[in-house]
Amino acid sequence: MTSFRASALAWMIIAGGGLMVAVADDGGRPSYPKTPRIPVTDVYHGVEVVDPYRWLEDVKDPKVRAWAESQTKLTRSILDAYAGRPELVATLRKMYDYQTTSTPTVRGHRYFFTRKEGLKNQPIVYVREGAADAEPRLLLDPNTLAADGTVALDWMFPAPDGALLAYGTSANGSEMSTLRVLDVATGKPLPDEITRTRACTVAWEPGQKAFWYVRYAAKGTVPPGDEMYNRKIYRHVLGSDPETDVMMFGAGRPKTDWLGVHESEDGKYAIIRSSIDWIKNDLYLKKLGDDSPIVPLAVGLEGHVDAHIFEGKVVILTNVGKPRRHVLVTDVDHLDPKDWKEIIPEGEGVIESVEIADRKLAVLRSTKAVSSLSIHNLDGGKVRDLALPMLGHAAGLEAAWDRPELFYSFQSYVFPPAVYAHQVDTGATRIIDRATARVDSDAYELTQVEYASKDGTRVPMFILKRKGLVLDGNAPTLLYGYGGFDISLTPNYDPDIRIWLDRGGVYAVANLRGGGELGREWHAAGRLGKKQNVFDDFIAAAEYLIKEKYTNPGRLAIEGGSNGGLLVSACMTQRPDLYRAVLCAVPLCDMLRYHKFSIAQLWIPEYGSSDSAEAFAWLKTYSPYQNVKPGTAYPATMLLTGESDTRVEPMHAFKMAARLQDESSSNRPILLRVEMKAGHGAGKPLAKRIEEDADKWTFLFQQLGMNGAH
Repeated sequence: MTSFRASALAWMIIAGGGLMVAVADDGGRPSYPKTPRIPVTDVYHGVEVVDPYRWLEDVKDPKVRAWAESQTKLTRSILDAYAGRPELVATLRKMYDYQTTSTPTVRGHRYFFTRKEGLKNQPIVYVREGAADAEPRLLLDPNTLAADGTVALDWMFPAPDGALLAYGTSANGSEMSTLRVLDVATGKPLPDEITRTRACTVAWEPGQKAFWYVRYAAKGTVPPGDEMYNRKIYRHVLGSDPETDVMMFGAGRPKTDWLGVHESEDGKYAIIRSSIDWIKNDLYLKKLGDDSPIVPLAVGLEGHVDAHIFEGKVVILTNVGKPRRHVLVTDVDHLDPKDWKEIIPEGEGVIESVEIADRKLAVLRSTKAVSSLSIHNLDGGKVRDLALPMLGHAAGLEAAWDRPELFYSFQSYVFPPAVYAHQVDTGATRIIDRATARVDSDAYELTQVEYASKDGTRVPMFILKRKGLVLDGNAPTLLYGYGGFDISLTPNYDPDIRIWLDRGGVYAVANLRGGGELGREWHAAGRLGKKQNVFDDFIAAAEYLIKEKYTNPGRLAIEGGSNGGLLVSACMTQRPDLYRAVLCAVPLCDMLRYHKFSIAQLWIPEYGSSDSAEAFAWLKTYSPYQNVKPGTAYPATMLLTGESDTRVEPMHAFKMAARLQDESSSNRPILLRVEMKAGHGAGKPLAKRIEEDADKWTFLFQQLGMNGAH
């Protein structure tokens, strides 16, 4: 976080019981920067809506930048006044100073993985030769690309024989990748360099002389603003000019079509994935290395479809007709869905992924966001279940289809990640990498409860606390949620959550509708016109924590980011009495205009658009920015955004902060934190993450009356 000089506002530090709280010199409302109201009236389907802060949408305007800087000065003056913040930063540095690795990607005789090393800003790419536990060799260190760590590795795709590595990097959290190719044996770059490859995927051709990849349109070739859309698939021959690359797929398709491509397990086919909706996709197939046509594999089906191909067999994972997914098999000569044969039926848990290892199937399931893992024969018969250490999350399944080793990772909130190698042929399992973080997992207690939402729907929730904590209704409690885009909130290791737990805090994660925790129907129940269900679920989670004597409204905070920022800002405007503090990161707040910015047209299938009269009716009822009501006592709120965010425009946080500051009757602070040289969060340097975490905990300690001492 870039520091600014303190604002002209004089602040007094009041000490009481060890708690340091910054308050305005009159003991009351903070003196916010002046924010002119310049009303603009829009008419949506005959309804007038006034927007008083439209001018804040142009975040590159010098006036807006000056306003944002003045907001940051205010925020810093409050947070930096907390005497315990330096010690907090030091503690966070210790907690983040550990080593952990990803599961390895197997290509030829090489194993590629990334490793987070201590306090280095970015993970480093390593390769092992011959065995998964051989001595690693450094291949690519993004930390050398920028002194401040603001150049990040976005993605990487090794060639099938492991000789080459295609990878993308971007600066300042922009996610606007440049594709490059590395010779793995020498570590030297090839001359190939391709821009406009955000969120790229790659399919290597046999022989590794060419690859298929995803690229965006050049500026000037599409209407202004559409450069953020129009993903197409191209073919690049190594050593050739990228501007002469031939488009292989995407001509004439909708500009919001989200395309991806990867080679099949046996390297013979390119599998093309296409989607313009978050609930379904199409798959196409192309034999690589010849002039055969692209053929449909699964097109026009009502659901998600994924495929794995080896030895002429096609293994299909889909939720078409089965909300929690099932597994089917066919062959490359019989792609018609009528020929697909079910081998693993839908069960209680959601099948998250399937990986091919030693011609068998590794099947990862999630039951209410808790993982289980099993091995099956190609006829679907179960070989064995794999024992997992505790209530937690397995992920990152990796294998070669003709080798017996299956790799996966496991972690939980206070169980640092470990990477496992399971021998599919013998059943033996060993740990090949374990995070070096030192955590006494036995000191904490993780439970999963269910509570009733407003309409009676039972919603699962994780609750984490120190063992022995007395529940008397007074514990400071942080409730986290997301609830959207079929994304599941699982028990992932969080290095700094112990700062909260060790000070008597309770941490709760609600698995709201709109997510994927209970399958496709769970997602459908929280999207489009049913989005209010998500807010009702979150509000009910807060009420449960109060009813069950975990906390009370004066000691309850809520947190969410991105779609979760929409969640907490909507719940704050609907039930401001229920929370003491709100952490609202990179949020969507103006839901009547969100689709006019950046890549947000991609989200219309999830939210709807105010261009539609039907969608306008439901968006207007919950859009946080439009539902801030004058004279309401809103909770203390910190809105966080990044100046380089190319997903959710900073204008959402800007406008929401301005409106809350102007219209809240509460003396509780409304703060805006703008991170320089950072975006939505991907690739953020560790140094910036630590400073941001310090600010979040400082804010919560100040607002919930915690002295920060163990």
